[in-house]
Amino acid sequence: MLRYIGLALLLLAFFNCTRKMAPMTEEARLREKADQLAHQYIITDGHVDLPYRLRVQNFRLEREYIGIPVETDDGDFDYVRAKKGGLDAPFMSIFIPASYQDGRAKLLADSLIDMVREITIAHPDKFAMAASPAEVEANFHKGLISLPMGMENGAPIEGDLRNVAYFHERGIRYITLTHSKDNHICDSSYDTTHTWNGLSPFGREAVLEMNKVGIMVDVSHVSDSTFWQVMSITKAPCIASHSSCRKFTPGFERNMNDDMIRRLAENGGVIQINFGTDFLNGTMSKQNDEMREELNALLKNEGMEHSDPDAQPIIEQFAKDHPKLYADVQTVADHIDHVVQLAGTDHVGFGSDFDGVGDSLPTGLKDVSQYPNLICELLRRGYSDEDIEKMCYKNVWRVWKEVEMVAAEM
Repeated sequence: MLRYIGLALLLLAFFNCTRKMAPMTEEARLREKADQLAHQYIITDGHVDLPYRLRVQNFRLEREYIGIPVETDDGDFDYVRAKKGGLDAPFMSIFIPASYQDGRAKLLADSLIDMVREITIAHPDKFAMAASPAEVEANFHKGLISLPMGMENGAPIEGDLRNVAYFHERGIRYITLTHSKDNHICDSSYDTTHTWNGLSPFGREAVLEMNKVGIMVDVSHVSDSTFWQVMSITKAPCIASHSSCRKFTPGFERNMNDDMIRRLAENGGVIQINFGTDFLNGTMSKQNDEMREELNALLKNEGMEHSDPDAQPIIEQFAKDHPKLYADVQTVADHIDHVVQLAGTDHVGFGSDFDGVGDSLPTGLKDVSQYPNLICELLRRGYSDEDIEKMCYKNVWRVWKEVEMVAAEM
């Protein structure tokens, strides 16, 4: 019996040794390296809509405040998933819907900024505020996730240039000039009224004031004419915090065309690629729109609204028969490739729009745990470690630091 046990142990040792000696496949090697780089380099993301998502949950659950979930199935962001994906500095979006452009914008902005600060107070072992690249780097070495802030929609400035410095003091480090409607600063890519045909007179002053105090000008959401006017007057590089390439979505003004990407690069700026399917693949976006219209027509014929209990079986069956189309991680890399072809590796980064684009995230990039999938795809395409480090954070850091320098000079 002992002889058989000994033989079994020898065979087990042989098989374990053989398995260890088996060469790692190229795919496995790339995935291992991608995960390593994701945690070796700082990853910054230009746009994560967590604060507004938590605010919506607060109202739905009739609570005053919901702290950031450490681990949850809700939304696209939590601490555990961020750590798994290597995300170190997600810009928290202080999102101001266009409906608040009626005098309530500054109040909402302040409440969302307070929420972000409360998150870091509630979980000081996990999160920290950060108002500069140096602060992010210090937090990174402590193992903390930094929460820098950008304000999506300049409506909270409310026509008073003093509010630009006020929000800088509160920690805002970029301002998206508008959102879905024209505001008192400029025209929106989603609006058709062309209130100012670009920047308003006040908007021109606001851009220069942002340069003066050290806030990055964000040209996501703005109309084409607004973009070109910003480029003509800004004293500092700008960012597009969550935009993609119009080449892949013809007619979608919310994305940037080739001339705009080149001009942003000449300005020293960075486009941070949005992960939403509508931003990545125009054909899929159109087909998804057509399916939505078909479902709406079906419900209308039945005399039902989406919220009606009797409509749910119809909606569920329609979804089974007409599965939604999604872009994939390769599509995101296609957009990065396109920017690199136009402007080089120094002018592109990540601007996911996690928690902001709903159920439209691409296969392989469904939440903040999956940045290594994108890095792996970039490695497959031959990008160097240095290229990937730039895309992860160094390109945005360069802009951020130069904006600070311009402010010091002004």
